[in-house]
This record gives sequence, structure tokens and C-alpha cells, in this order.
Amino acid sequence: MGYWGYLVVGRSERPLAELDALSGAKGMELRTEAPGGWQVWEYPSGDGEVGNMNVLAEETGAPALFGYVMDSDCVVVEAAAPASGAWTTCLARAAMAGYLGAATEGLTLEDYFLDPSDAAGRAVAWAAESGHEVAPGPLVDVLTADADPLAENLFFRLLDRLGVVPL
Repeated sequence: MGYWGYLVVGRSERPLAELDALSGAKGMELRTEAPGGWQVWEYPSGDGEVGNMNVLAEETGAPALFGYVMDSDCVVVEAAAPASGAWTTCLARAAMAGYLGAATEGLTLEDYFLDPSDAAGRAVAWAAESGHEVAPGPLVDVLTADADPLAENLFFRLLDRLGVVPL
């Protein structure tokens, strides 16, 4: 059995776990910090909500990103930034399609998530708002990759490509 839970990414001088936007996620643990005040927190949970990334982006005045890891097979990625807005995509698309196929009838992956090229475009804007200039090609590569072997690895590769948390 793999990991189920959230990875929460934001930039703040205060610990993210102390912010009002994440007050409902008791027991969050700091996973890593990166230059520029970036933090990655972990909230292991198969159910429940960690908070709202739009509220987190508003409270910190900086882009925020949530990754909901599903059994280490795939990741729902939700991102928001004060100026460029919110967007949602996923990592390990084939695995995610399997989860969705079991839960819904008649809907496709694209009914829930941006396709990789559109998500890469939104991610470029998100990164720019973070102060990083990134190219869409390496983002598309991550957004179309399979888990290797853990979907969490793809999530951290995405953070690296966004210029937020280097590998």
C-alpha cells in the first residue's frame, strides 16, 4: 500500500502550518524548505481536506500548490496564485484515469483536469508569479510521465521544473 495524503507548497516567512488557511489540517509536518521562503508540508490523510489553496495564496500573497497523492500511484495537482488564478491537473495520467474509471461513468480525465500542454502553460504563469522563468517543455515532460515508481517523485520533479524546490 502506498502513500495517501497531501503535499502543501507555499512561500511564507511563517510556517505554513500556522496560517489560517491551513488551520483545519492539524498534524501537518514540514517535509522540506527551499530558498526564497518556500516550504513543503505533508499532511497524511486518505480523507478530509487540508484547506483551500486559493485562500493560502491570498493569505501569503504568493503562489501555492497542493498535491493530493493517491496510493503513490498518481497525484491531483491544484495550484493558485494571487494574479494568475487557480488551475488543476494531475500527474501519472494513466493511473489517474484508472481511478476515475472506477469512480465515474462517461467522464474522461480531461473532464476533470487540464491537459498537459494547457497545464504547462498555466504552470509557466504560476512560476513567473513566483519569480521564476521556466520553459513549458520540461513541464509537459513531467505532466505526461508515469510514476517512477512513486507518484511523489513526479510531484517533486514538478516542483523542481517550476523552480521552487530543487531536486
